Amino acid sequence: MRYEESTFAWHEADGAGGPVDVSDLTRLRLEADRGVVTVTLDRPAARNAIDGPMLGELTRVLHHCDRSDDVRVVVITGAGPVFCAGSEMSGDGFGGAPGGDEDRGLPWLAPFQLRKPVIAAVNGHAVGAGLTLALQCDIRVVAVDAVLAFPFVRLGVVAEWMGHWTAVRHLGPARAAELLLTGRRFSGGDAATWGLANHAPPAGGVLSTAVSIAREIADHAAPVAVAVSKRLIWEANDADQHTAGATERRLLEALLAAPDAAEGVAAYLEKRAPRWVGRVGGDLPPWPA
Repeated sequence: MRYEESTFAWHEADGAGGPVDVSDLTRLRLEADRGVVTVTLDRPAARNAIDGPMLGELTRVLHHCDRSDDVRVVVITGAGPVFCAGSEMSGDGFGGAPGGDEDRGLPWLAPFQLRKPVIAAVNGHAVGAGLTLALQCDIRVVAVDAVLAFPFVRLGVVAEWMGHWTAVRHLGPARAAELLLTGRRFSGGDAATWGLANHAPPAGGVLSTAVSIAREIADHAAPVAVAVSKRLIWEANDADQHTAGATERRLLEALLAAPDAAEGVAAYLEKRAPRWVGRVGGDLPPWPA
């Protein structure tokens, strides 16, 4: 999958698509604080397992966060001691009943496709789809004693949510093969050692660590530059060095011609906080062909 094939939002005109209603959530909780939105998977009695309604709500929330210029960074975490136990397994199979958001015309928008950074605050166990969801995020903070697993082959299926693509990307093919083909468990400490997690604090410090990173981005970094840099990072593994270098240079030239570049320099020289004017909703440069 090429990033732009699903990230239609990158090409949207200013205001296209309109706001997304997130006022009626029953499976998720949203908390906004000065540009940082914390999304909590909120089914603690079911270990935050993903059923159809939760998937529909998460789809809406991710679209809302992508479209709203009030949102600078997204943090995803779980209620209670577990991050996410994966897809709910029931008489309907994996994931339970359908979510019902199809009639709203909102396809799944993966965290890596958002034009804002998404940080996974994995506060406890994350298995199956709970882990592959975290792998779609830009940064992962994982509790050191969390139990993680790709148990799919032990259930007669294969990973979902692009789990093979993200696992190989983050772990390398050899380590990804060992974990995906055995389905064995590993810890948050292992994940940090292997480069799958950026940080592995005790469980009580996971959310605060994730929010601290989010706050640093929201308070200091230009939204348009962050969106461009995020996409360059996710496309880096799929481009040869000459294409990657040329794309990066053309985007740098576009950003140098935008007001935020001058503001960034002025703020640095005047030793003050920058006042960014570029908006992800309308000021992204065209992506080089």
